[in-house]
Amino acid sequence: MKRNVPHLLTGNSQTEKSERKCRHAFTLIELLVVIAIIAILVALLLPAVQQTREAARRSSCKNNLMQLGIAIINYEHQWETFPLGTANATGPIINERKGYHVGWMVRILPHMDDGVAFDKFDFTKGAYDPANKEVAAYMPRWSMCPSVPLPGYFDVTDEESGESVRVANTSYAGVHHSKEAPIDTDNNGIFVLNRAISAHDVTDGLSHTLMAGEKVYGGHELGWVSGSRATLRYAGESAKLGHSSINAPGSKADRDHSMLPDDWEPEDPKATGGFASFHTGGAQFLLGDGSVRFLSENMDVETFSHLGNRHDGELLDEF
Repeated sequence: MKRNVPHLLTGNSQTEKSERKCRHAFTLIELLVVIAIIAILVALLLPAVQQTREAARRSSCKNNLMQLGIAIINYEHQWETFPLGTANATGPIINERKGYHVGWMVRILPHMDDGVAFDKFDFTKGAYDPANKEVAAYMPRWSMCPSVPLPGYFDVTDEESGESVRVANTSYAGVHHSKEAPIDTDNNGIFVLNRAISAHDVTDGLSHTLMAGEKVYGGHELGWVSGSRATLRYAGESAKLGHSSINAPGSKADRDHSMLPDDWEPEDPKATGGFASFHTGGAQFLLGDGSVRFLSENMDVETFSHLGNRHDGELLDEF
C-alpha cells in the first residue's frame, strides 16, 4: 500500500509564486533620479579630485626648483661663483640654433646627480653641435613641471647637416635681467652672458633676489642645454598668458591668450620673454637663498622687477 508522502517543497510553492508576482523593477523615473544623484556626486567630487592632483603636481614642481636651488648653491660653494648664464664668443645672444650657447643647466649637472650626462657633454663644442646631441635629447627628471601639458621633446632640423635631431625641453629658466632686454654681459640678474656672478655681487641680498622660475613658451626648439631664451628670462612687466602667468609679454600668445605651437616664440630674435606657469594664480620661483616662493600673477610689477635685479639697492615691500 502506497502512502502519499507530501513533497517538502510543494508546501511553499504558492507562497513563492505570490512573492514573484509582488516583485517590482525600477521604473524609468526612479532610474533617472538615481542617475541624476550620481551625476551630482561626480560633479561635486571631480573638482576636489582635480585640485588634489594639481596640488600634488605643484608640490612636485616646487621640489624641482628646490633641487635646482641646492645644486646652484653647492656649485657656488665649490667655485665661489654662480654658474655662467650662458657663454658665447659675442653678445648679445641671438635666440637661434647658432653659436656656442652652453647654458647654466649643463654646468650644474654634477650637483643634480646627473654626472653621466655631464661627462658625456663636450664643452669644446657648442650646445647645438652634433657631438652633444645625445645630451641635448636627454630629459633630466627635474627639468619639467608636471602641470605643463606641452611636449617635452621637439624634433628640429640641424642647420649644418640638415638632419632631424631631437631636443629636450625644460619648464624652468634663470633670471638674466629685470626687464625685457637681450641676454648680454651687462644684465643685472644672476645668470648673464660670459660673467660668473658671485654671492658678493648680489648686494640686495640673496633672499631678496630671484634666481629662477617657471616658464611656458619660447625656446623649445633650442633645448635645455642652450643658454638662450630656452633657459633665461627676465623678471618685470606682469601679464596674463594661457592659464596663469607672470611677466609674459612680447609674443603672439600674449595678445590672443592662445597656446598654439606657432605662438610660442617671441617675434624678436633677441627677446627672451618672461615667466609663466600652468598653476592657477601665478608661478613658483627660486630665490638666491634656496627658498621657493609662489608669486601671484597680480603682484606689484615694480616689486617683481626689483626682485630680478641683484644690485638696485631698493627696499622691497612684502611679496
